[in-house]
Amino acid sequence: VQLVESGGGLVQAGGSLRLSCAASGFTFSHSPMTWVRQAPGKGLEWVSSIGSAVTSTDYADSVKGRFTISRDNSKNTLYLLMTSLKAEDTAVYYCVKGGYRYYAESPRGQGTQVTVSS
Repeated sequence: VQLVESGGGLVQAGGSLRLSCAASGFTFSHSPMTWVRQAPGKGLEWVSSIGSAVTSTDYADSVKGRFTISRDNSKNTLYLLMTSLKAEDTAVYYCVKGGYRYYAESPRGQGTQVTVSS
């Protein structure tokens, strides 16, 4: 399993970013996928999950209405569109193979840093 995140950076509060996660080493189209994040000094926080068939998505209350998870199974790529960013969204964002239930123990990438300046 290989997961490579990209798209992070420094953005002002209220701005937007789109994260990508390129997946390989497994049948991407068969696997639910998840985004998690870890803020400085804090534990891993679940952000959003998407089913293998794309039709099912779920979001943490803290990002609902601002973030959109999506996937392109033809490109083996997972996305997270983040809008109306807040300072509290500052974290390293990771994509995870699998759904919400076991995200803490599942394979994840090296992460991409998102920093939101207020």
